[in-house]
Amino acid sequence: MNTDIIIAPVITEKSQVLSSNGKTFVFKVRKDANKIQIKNAVEKLFNVKVKSVNTLNTKAKDKRVGRYTGKTKTYKKAIVTLVDGQTIEM
Repeated sequence: MNTDIIIAPVITEKSQVLSSNGKTFVFKVRKDANKIQIKNAVEKLFNVKVKSVNTLNTKAKDKRVGRYTGKTKTYKKAIVTLVDGQTIEM
């Protein structure tokens, strides 16, 4: 049940800059997951020790294709900081 909390890693320029230090990683997680559940899921899935978890809910952005407009999907993002000496291979 813990492993289905993490949906996917977030691969953006900003998340790559954060993960370049080897301690901070960004994941897309389930909307109803809390910080404790995210911490336990990352520790179990990647076999590492987590120092802290910060979460945020993304907002829907307007997108256009020709004359048609729509919105992007919202999701919850978790920024996970690992204890010194720990790392995740992506």
